[in-house]
Amino acid sequence: MSFSDLGLSDEIVRAVIARGYTEPTPIQLQAIPAVLSGSDLLAGAQTGTGKTAGFTLPILHLLSANTASANTTSANTIKGEPIRRSPIRALILTPTRELAAQVEESVREYGRYLKLNSMAVFGGVNINPQIQRLKSRVDILVATPGRLLDHVQQRTVDLSRIEILVLDEADRMLDMGFIRDIRRILTLLPKQRQNLLFSATFSDEIKELAQGMMNRPILIEAARRNATADLVSQKVYPVNREMKQDLLAHLIKQHNWFQVLVFTRTKHGADRLSKHLTQEGIPALAIHGNKSQMVRTRTLAKFKDGSLQVLVATDIAARGIDISELPHVVNFELPHVPEDYVHRIGRTGRAGSEGEAVSLVCVDERKLLADIEKVIKRSLPQEVVAGFEPDPHAKPEPIQNGQNRRQRAQVPSRQSSSRGGAKPSSPRSDKPKLSSSESGEGKSRSRNSSRRSPSSGRR
Repeated sequence: MSFSDLGLSDEIVRAVIARGYTEPTPIQLQAIPAVLSGSDLLAGAQTGTGKTAGFTLPILHLLSANTASANTTSANTIKGEPIRRSPIRALILTPTRELAAQVEESVREYGRYLKLNSMAVFGGVNINPQIQRLKSRVDILVATPGRLLDHVQQRTVDLSRIEILVLDEADRMLDMGFIRDIRRILTLLPKQRQNLLFSATFSDEIKELAQGMMNRPILIEAARRNATADLVSQKVYPVNREMKQDLLAHLIKQHNWFQVLVFTRTKHGADRLSKHLTQEGIPALAIHGNKSQMVRTRTLAKFKDGSLQVLVATDIAARGIDISELPHVVNFELPHVPEDYVHRIGRTGRAGSEGEAVSLVCVDERKLLADIEKVIKRSLPQEVVAGFEPDPHAKPEPIQNGQNRRQRAQVPSRQSSSRGGAKPSSPRSDKPKLSSSESGEGKSRSRNSSRRSPSSGRR
């Protein structure tokens, strides 16, 4: 089946073909007709399956086909000055800056032959250019929750005319503590709207959120829940904790790996590892929440074009890294939440290409490995590298940031469902200690709003 067979307009199909795609992926085959029907949609799909096109293509079709809403204007104020403008008609929420930029780029590319305008707003950059851009027509807005609420507070966006809402990577947004921000945003939207929720994994919190915002949604799953891609080969290398850095350098050199995405748990760990690899003659840079958006964008561009051999990233920063043929993903440290393993290795094996995911596991992480294997319903093959044999008598030590994030994330979800619930604690140890608009990844408007003038341009 082709994209034109799904009922998309000729202009959209033309743009899809221009990007080199001719046949829809399984998630697109299911999602596009569902969205075109006007129904709410609850979709489960692995990362790398083409889910972004699964919602951007039908949204572009629906908005371009119904131009009546676009031709009306809404009154609002910018910096206290009354203006009239066309309303924002579709809102796409994403957990991170990189993913927001990636999704908005897809909207522009697929809508290149349509008379629709889009933009992305996220933290880590000056808010003033975004305010100026919002004065002009924006049909589709892609945003991180934190920066969107900054604009709401400054009255620079009007969400009262939203026709379609998308929560992309909903599981990640909840993991990052955005549930209160999301609930606040929902109160600003019209009750009559189409809701689309995409999530690679499902939890009770996701189900609760969907139940509260959706009207008899169509449920689709492109793959078994929490499954890993078939084209990704997976392997575990047991090793002593103090030998991990040297083993990774050895594997990269021995196998001549290029474009290697390496995951660490913390920002400081990412910096230490990238420094060690560089000292070993392996070009490496780190990307995480403490890096400025300019540095993150520049580093990611180097990695995508192949001029940077190794990118070391935390889970937060890695969201939005979309490289069609990324060959290698390394778990330098296993994640505390098993589903994060699925997210991580989903960076490779995308769009039908093969990939390799390896994990360096020390004695401290045996329980984490067992939890991962339980979730993905398979045992991972193990290989001991000569010269890096683990000590069989080594004793496990506590992992320093070791509180299970899922346990902490469940608490704010329950609290936020009732009035006056306590403010949730940060669920991620590697989140920068910045306000949400600076980090683009944090939450909590209440702590900072009292110290900020509505006319201030940035946190």
